Amino acid sequence: MARDNLNDLVAFVTVAREQSFTRAAAQLGVSQSALSHTMRSLEAKMGVRLLTRTTRSVSPTEIGEQLLASLAPKFDDIFSELAVLHDLKEKPAGTIRISATDFAIETILWPKLSPLLRTYPDINIEFVNDYGLTDIVEKRYDAGVRLGGQLANGMISSRIGPDLRFLVVGSPDYFAGKSIPTSPSDLLKHCCINLRLPTHGGFYVWEFEKDGREVTARVEGQIIFHSVFQIVNAAVAGFGLAHVPEELAAPFIKSGQLINVMEEWTPYWEGLHIYYPNRRNASKAFSLVVEALRYRA
Repeated sequence: MARDNLNDLVAFVTVAREQSFTRAAAQLGVSQSALSHTMRSLEAKMGVRLLTRTTRSVSPTEIGEQLLASLAPKFDDIFSELAVLHDLKEKPAGTIRISATDFAIETILWPKLSPLLRTYPDINIEFVNDYGLTDIVEKRYDAGVRLGGQLANGMISSRIGPDLRFLVVGSPDYFAGKSIPTSPSDLLKHCCINLRLPTHGGFYVWEFEKDGREVTARVEGQIIFHSVFQIVNAAVAGFGLAHVPEELAAPFIKSGQLINVMEEWTPYWEGLHIYYPNRRNASKAFSLVVEALRYRA
C-alpha cells in the first residue's frame, strides 16, 4: 500500500479503538462525513470490510480486529518516539493519564505530583478513579496504580508507597450489644459495608492472613459503596463493619470513633506500585511523573 495511505490507517485505528465516528473525528480534527468517506475509500482499496456500522455504533470486523491488533502497537511506538524527539528540544509537556483508586490518588499521587505540576505547567495529568483493575493498555491509560501483588504480567513497575494493611473497624454504637469478631468466619454474623468492583461487577473480597494461612471472606450488609472514603464515613456513623486502609481508619481509631478488631488477622501487604507498558523511550513528562512518585523509605 502506498505511503500516502498511512493517514487512512491511522484514521482506521482511531475509529476501531473508539468504536465511534464522533469521538474519532474529534481526536483526528476532521468532520464525521470526511472520516466516513476515508473509511469507505480504505475498505475499497483493500477489498475487505474493516468496520461493521449500525445506526448506533461502529465496531471492527474480524479482519478489522486483526489489522487493529497488528497496527495499533506500531503506531503507538511511532507516536511515543515522536514525543521523545519533541521533548529533546522542548520543555516537558503532554498529558499523562493514570488509573488509580481514590485512596491512592488522595494519599500518594496528588501529594507527590502537585509540586511537579507547579514546576512544569505544560504537563497535564488526568487522575482516573478506578476500582476495577482495568486493563490500562485497552483503555489507553499511560499508567495504573495497584498493590504489588496485583500487578499485571509484562509491566514495568515502580514502588510508590510503603507496605500497608487493611483493618476491620466498627463504631462503638455498632458494637453495642454485639459480639466482637475474632476471626473471618465471625464476620458472617455481622452487617458489613461492601465495596463494588465495577469492572467485574462483584464485591471486593476481604482478605486476611494469620500464621501463614490466607483466608478470604465474602461479607454481606445493608450498604454498598464505590469509594473507600464513603465506607469509612458509614462505619463511623454506625452502619456496620468496614475493611479499609489503616491510614484512613487511624484518625477515627485515635479519636474513639472506630474500634479496630481482628488485628492478628490483618498483616501488612506489599505497598502500592505504579505500573505501565514497556516503552523503549518514555516521554520526558512521563519519566518526571514516575520519578516524582518513586517511594523512598
